[in-house]
Amino acid sequence: MLKSKKLLFFTLCILLFSACQSSPVIVSETGQLPEEESRDFAFARPGIRSKDELTVVFSRHNMELDFRKSYFASEAQLFTGIYEGLFTYHPLTLEPVPALAQSWELSEDRTQWTFTIRQNARFCNGDPVRAEDFRAAWLSMLDPSFEAPYSSFFDIIQGAKDFRNGIEKDPDKVGIQALDVRTLVVKLNSPASFFPRMLCHHSFNPIHDSMINMENWSSPVSNGPFRIISMDEESIILHKNNYYWDHNAVELNKITIKFPGNADEAAHLWNYGEARWIAGEVNIDALTDLSGIQYNVMFATHYYFIRSEHAPWNDKRVRRAMTLVLPWEELREIYFLPAETLIFPLAGYPTVEGISEPNYEEAHSLMAEAGHKNGEDLPELVIRITPSRDAQRVAIIMANAWKEILKFNVRVEVIPFNMFFDSFKDGGFTVSYITWIGDFADPYAFLQMWKSDSNLNDALFSDPDFDALIEKSMREEGETRLGTLAEAEKLLLDRGAVLPLSYTPALNIIDLREIDGWFPNALDIHPFKYLSYRAFSPLPGIAFSGSKYHF
Repeated sequence: MLKSKKLLFFTLCILLFSACQSSPVIVSETGQLPEEESRDFAFARPGIRSKDELTVVFSRHNMELDFRKSYFASEAQLFTGIYEGLFTYHPLTLEPVPALAQSWELSEDRTQWTFTIRQNARFCNGDPVRAEDFRAAWLSMLDPSFEAPYSSFFDIIQGAKDFRNGIEKDPDKVGIQALDVRTLVVKLNSPASFFPRMLCHHSFNPIHDSMINMENWSSPVSNGPFRIISMDEESIILHKNNYYWDHNAVELNKITIKFPGNADEAAHLWNYGEARWIAGEVNIDALTDLSGIQYNVMFATHYYFIRSEHAPWNDKRVRRAMTLVLPWEELREIYFLPAETLIFPLAGYPTVEGISEPNYEEAHSLMAEAGHKNGEDLPELVIRITPSRDAQRVAIIMANAWKEILKFNVRVEVIPFNMFFDSFKDGGFTVSYITWIGDFADPYAFLQMWKSDSNLNDALFSDPDFDALIEKSMREEGETRLGTLAEAEKLLLDRGAVLPLSYTPALNIIDLREIDGWFPNALDIHPFKYLSYRAFSPLPGIAFSGSKYHF
């Protein structure tokens, strides 16, 4: 999942509210202010007029509502409101929670999953959600002409890989069957205990039959707890979907997603109470109330990569030499969570030795072995970045090392952010960067991107040894599987495909004394379904002691 909001790296300090020097404001146990003071309380939260409406701020970009084409984090957050699959994320643990799957059975060999869809599962127009709506949606994801970013996620299903690569033309050869209206059968290549976690991802959602070939998704026939009422460049308005199977558990009736023009406008929306959650870029210095800052580690990594499409960059010796001359300590020194590996350490995942220091002697030996001693016969190396200050810092450090030590001819190319990721498709560069959030808490969420035929393989990395390790892991379970995946990650690092710099923290602005159902988590995903206002929220700086709130 590509992170779309710009993250601010800063050290959080303990904030003391010492400006309030007036007499204490007394609040009763029921949360009611004395009558003469209730008017002041109303002004304290000017944007809250209703406890069933919530306004959220996202960074501005062109939102893709066809989830088959999407890979931005802000879109994934929106999709928690308007779409739903067989499973969804638990808001705290991120463990899979049954959604449209009422029940399921697993075959004795653990490769066939039979799902029964809830009888009251409906799209927002009242039509039932059928097993065929899942099958048709998933097959459309696998259509080679569609080029869905996450289509390689389906490779664990029998026949899916050959179908999406155009080797197999018959969709009936793919292990996805709709036995009847409510019974969906999925046959896997091998046991995969993490399959329900994958099914939480939006790429596994059903699609209403009217939307399968629809180009305009501005008003999708969706099936989640909310539906889109209107959408423009400034905002998206969601209303509660009364056809949703679990609508009685949804407390909000309206969600407004705003797209301010810049970080200062986002801060203004927070300061004046219009927005109660900022999930995008914001100017921290402009916030008058800092009590809502939520900062937590994510299952995410900020890294650079070497595009391996053409010679000499497709030579692992050249790529490794490039990594061995970089001043890694200098590159990582400003980051709160410097990263030497691609995958943030997970419980049970073996420790992988990352890249930590240069080795000039080995680098020169590798370049000579590859036939490029002193930079001979090398094309121009282009580092493509956005206008961000940190990207420019990193690019200059990398460029200087490659010029001075390996005698490369290096050019830094700056692309506007709104064109940056689309430019990956056009090529014309050697090195670039990305911040990636794992779509589920498993190393495969990162490693599957580097398979030779993955649609998420922006580096165009192709290594039969790596592909073999990933295929091997698909037939394994538990510690054995994690060991194989760790071996695959080590190969990526050793062969210079990926240059990790930092594990990425999540920054959100939301007052958890006011909003319920929102929890910091490793994917920075917060399903809209669970959000609500708490019964009472004290003003910033008010604490509860005994039977009264006081400053």
